[in-house]
Amino acid sequence: LELFITPSQLSGFSGLSAVDLILLSFLLSVLVAIISVIAGVGGGVIFTPLMLAFTSIDTLIIRSTGLVVAMFSGLVATGPFMRKGLADIKLVFLGSLPILTGGFAGSVGAIYMAQSMGETGDSLVRLLLGLLLMAIATVFVLGGASTEYPEHNDPSKLGRILKLRHMYWEDSLQKPVKYKAHNIKTAIGLLFVVGFTGGFFGLGGGWAVVPVLNLVMSVPLKVSAATSGVLLAMGNSAAIWPYINVGALIGVIAAPWMLGQIIGGIMGAHILASIKAAFVRKVLIVMLFATSAKLTARGIEGLFGISVPLI
Repeated sequence: LELFITPSQLSGFSGLSAVDLILLSFLLSVLVAIISVIAGVGGGVIFTPLMLAFTSIDTLIIRSTGLVVAMFSGLVATGPFMRKGLADIKLVFLGSLPILTGGFAGSVGAIYMAQSMGETGDSLVRLLLGLLLMAIATVFVLGGASTEYPEHNDPSKLGRILKLRHMYWEDSLQKPVKYKAHNIKTAIGLLFVVGFTGGFFGLGGGWAVVPVLNLVMSVPLKVSAATSGVLLAMGNSAAIWPYINVGALIGVIAAPWMLGQIIGGIMGAHILASIKAAFVRKVLIVMLFATSAKLTARGIEGLFGISVPLI
């Protein structure tokens, strides 16, 4: 497989010099990292939709960079999460295999689609991603603040066998919080689907790992966000390789975003321990709905030639 990148595929920031583009990318990366780490969705879920919606850069380049952004945001946050006892290592071990295999399969599928469908495939990706973001935002809206400390009364046999129970100290409540994981088999299947979708669209896996852990497995929201960050560091490392093999990862584009994720990821991980994640969810929901509208409009225009006006 080979992918040849032309100058037109790097358009979208033609009014900026190379230095301005690098500096702007770095500053945006820091902000994206802080928001994404606190929300537990990974930087890719913010970076990739924004770039696909508002630039004309080749979609494979954006998606490959999005995976790097998501990977580094999770990688940098891993240390602080583990030291603070927020990330559940047993859940990390449970979810790593389905995330890894699903992500790799999704990346291979994305490359095949890009090579076989061309511009039509790009428009279809934008449309599908817009609809997906709308669904993700809806999941967060329906979850609400009540899922910050979910309760589940039905015992889980597999959860007891694997000893998927944990306790962590909640600073905002000044007391320990205990929990047990539930619906293990369902969660494993969903995590594979999440990995595939994340690898295909370049979002990483964290955008839906949090809802799976929080809503399906009844894990507290803050632990779900922290565990999701650790899973991102592992899962995206497999999903990125098919993009690298076809030359879709451009160093001058990825480097400032990677550096920004290091700084913003550290800041976000420390902030997460002392604030309520529900506020960040609200900010993220607004951003997802706005970006999904733009992506859907661009996808419809590219596929059917119909211009969709947005206010």
